[in-house]
Amino acid sequence: MRKELTAAGITDPALAAAYGQCRRLNAQHGKTYYLATLLLPPAKRPFVHALYGFARYADEIVDAPVPDGRRGRSQRLAALRSDFARAWSSGVGSVPVVAAVLDTARRWGIPRDTFDAFLDSMQMDLDVTSYDTWEDLQRYIYGSAAVIGLQMLPILEPSDTAAARDGAMRLGEAFQLANFIRDVGEDLDRGRVYLPLDELARHGVTPERLRARVVDDDVRAALAEQVEHVRRLSEESASSISLLHPATRDCIETARTLYCGIADRVAEIDYEVFTSRARVPRSTRAAVAARAWRRSIAARRDYGGGAVTDPATGVRLLAATSAARSAGLPADRGPR
Repeated sequence: MRKELTAAGITDPALAAAYGQCRRLNAQHGKTYYLATLLLPPAKRPFVHALYGFARYADEIVDAPVPDGRRGRSQRLAALRSDFARAWSSGVGSVPVVAAVLDTARRWGIPRDTFDAFLDSMQMDLDVTSYDTWEDLQRYIYGSAAVIGLQMLPILEPSDTAAARDGAMRLGEAFQLANFIRDVGEDLDRGRVYLPLDELARHGVTPERLRARVVDDDVRAALAEQVEHVRRLSEESASSISLLHPATRDCIETARTLYCGIADRVAEIDYEVFTSRARVPRSTRAAVAARAWRRSIAARRDYGGGAVTDPATGVRLLAATSAARSAGLPADRGPR
């Protein structure tokens, strides 16, 4: 971690500790995301850890079992929102994950409204138990997942940001929907259904039938429709990965392959989501990661590691090579 922090220009001890907490959250809870993050150039990894760490910290507030129930969760989420707002204005966050994500946002120019949208969706977790249509669910997913893709974009350095935005959002939607399919049972335990009710109804499936936790032909058909939706979203996002800096592409492609692969695993276990947890086999994860690691090393050798923003000057320092310059990528130094 120290090597990554040094490469990223993070030298303040308190801030380094805050980034360290985010990294631990990513390693503990986001195994697929963490694996994919390791494919990034070292100087970029802390910033992705910070985005994940902040998101996970908020998610734990609304999902972790607590004795004071919904009221306590709502109070703690409101406190996090207040601390974030104060930190954004003052530049100082009292919560370590807020300090790290604020530093990340300032270095990379990540807009405030993406964080507000995320926190709005976390509040919806406390207020909304189901969604009638995909469009309704999509409004929740925009804040819970799609904006994470938008926050990542500056770090990933697309050659055409506008063109890459749609792919980033579609991939976030695919990740979130795969998660919802896998975790139907866990979400029922929390009193929530995160699959569109009208699409379930096409197969005769209601929330009450899901609560019975019996996978019959109707439930299989309903889940199969959602799996196909993940596959479509994944394919729609794939072409935008080529727009990213060569040294960051394998991180995102690996995450796409492995996380969207969860939906494929649901199909492979015959949709038995109430009795089995769909996991991409460790051997598959290792094989995908090994191939991606070799490609990522070659990309860094040929195209450099991309930009790191100097917090003191606001200038992005670029480690480009002659191959990068010949490919039309920025070289040496450039304005923020």
